[in-house]
Amino acid sequence: MKNQVAVITGGASGIGKALAYRYGRAGCRICIGDIEEPALERTIDELNKEGIAANGYLLDVSSEASNHSFKEQIVSQIGTPGIVCLNAGVGAGGPIESTSTKDWEWILAVNLWGVIYGIQSFLPVLKQENDGHILVTSSIAGHLSYPGMGPYNASKHAVLTIAETLYFELEQDNSGVGISALCPGLVRTGILDSNRNRHEKYQPHALHQEDDLSDRKELIEEIYANSLSPDVVADLVFEGIQEKKFYIFTDNAHHDHMKVRHQMIESGSNPSLDGNLIDHIATGINDREN
Repeated sequence: MKNQVAVITGGASGIGKALAYRYGRAGCRICIGDIEEPALERTIDELNKEGIAANGYLLDVSSEASNHSFKEQIVSQIGTPGIVCLNAGVGAGGPIESTSTKDWEWILAVNLWGVIYGIQSFLPVLKQENDGHILVTSSIAGHLSYPGMGPYNASKHAVLTIAETLYFELEQDNSGVGISALCPGLVRTGILDSNRNRHEKYQPHALHQEDDLSDRKELIEEIYANSLSPDVVADLVFEGIQEKKFYIFTDNAHHDHMKVRHQMIESGSNPSLDGNLIDHIATGINDREN
């Protein structure tokens, strides 16, 4: 990258924060956009104390105006980005039948429209330079349709196909701009606590506020304790983008399930998925321990 500026949405925690450290240690100027102001200020302070030049911006990725302002401030104050990581995301679970409209609106506003607005804001700037790279954070849920995750699955499938479409369009244009899709499995992030940043307009009615996973809290906590570190994911992203990879997976725990899905599609068979995400991850943990 000729422009050593890294832009990261959702960069005050989880994978985004790890990306900020990884690119900062590689010599990039870091520009973080995040909706969680205390965490944003703390992260910028921590980065600066380590000698990493970093700026923080309050950003609501679900807002087109907020994304535009974010881009304008960075370009005018810092310069043209070399890499743009559209990483902000939220999650909520439950059967589709009982998923509230507010849940759908919230998850799609952040996970899907956040990526759309981010691409609309930054892609023209990168194309003008004919250089740089965009990373969108999809998920293993962009490849598989686990039950109890309808809105999240929909958002991550949509993000993946947007990234694939843009990959072909950039290729047709012989553009120097690249794009990659990060498809992580389970990573130690704060996504289970996504409601902490949920805007009032997306709050569901009281009847829909029960946690569908509450009865499996201990299992989920164990799974998270054994899940992948965001720092490992950041290293995989850094290396993957250097190698111009499009798909960046964090592990192969779900690859067999992906193969089965593709086989079912090719043969015209009905979908087949043995279990849910939590069960599959728990099985993987038990296999490692044995």
